[in-house]
Amino acid sequence: MSPTELPFFDDSDVRRVLCVVAHPDDMEYGASAAAARWTSLGIEVSYLLLTAGEAGMRSRDPEEVAALRAEEQRAACAAVGVEDLTILDLPDGMLTHSLETRRHIARHIRRVRPEVVVTQPWALEVEWGLNHADHRAAGLSTVDAVRDADNPWVFRELLEQEGLEPWGARWLLVPNPAVPDHLIDVTGTSLERGIASLQAHREYLQALGGDFDARATLQEMTAQAARRAPAPGVSHALAVAAYRMQ
Repeated sequence: MSPTELPFFDDSDVRRVLCVVAHPDDMEYGASAAAARWTSLGIEVSYLLLTAGEAGMRSRDPEEVAALRAEEQRAACAAVGVEDLTILDLPDGMLTHSLETRRHIARHIRRVRPEVVVTQPWALEVEWGLNHADHRAAGLSTVDAVRDADNPWVFRELLEQEGLEPWGARWLLVPNPAVPDHLIDVTGTSLERGIASLQAHREYLQALGGDFDARATLQEMTAQAARRAPAPGVSHALAVAAYRMQ
């Protein structure tokens, strides 16, 4: 393997994946193509959205927007075979890296019992500019919650009052990081389903304005990552940073 090549993330023994993000549409910028791959392999994929994204459309009332974006997210999930979607009511635009946020995520990890948790980059500066405050809070809270979920002495009420046994996820994956160290092959159907999942956020993307092209964006992003694939025949890939948690 050359210095520019990246290995594929080994998902051969993965049974369950939990994806934790701040808003509707956050999974759809490449990561949902990996979700499509996993569901096609029979892996159970769950989404946990910490907010309803109600503050995301300037010209429309937040209550109306929350319902709209939930509907679009359900369609996005259907496009990639995700049946388990949970949307919390933490405040959009004001999400914090807090004990409350960590508790919500740790609770869900214990419920789902995934081998792999997927979340967002938490760095202030990312490839596309300055990272959203909610994205940073979601990423950092998820890092901590993965450890919290495995510690019987943290959030003891989850066990004592809710009967949720500690659970240790093996891996934390961060799609589209500044420095990736693994790839996930999303060539073909996985990418097409990922594109459809982003296109499902039709009204939200229209509200953002501009001439955003979901297909071109995802094709270019994943083609660029695939140039670092260690094997021929991979035309599109998702770049991730993979952290071993156990």
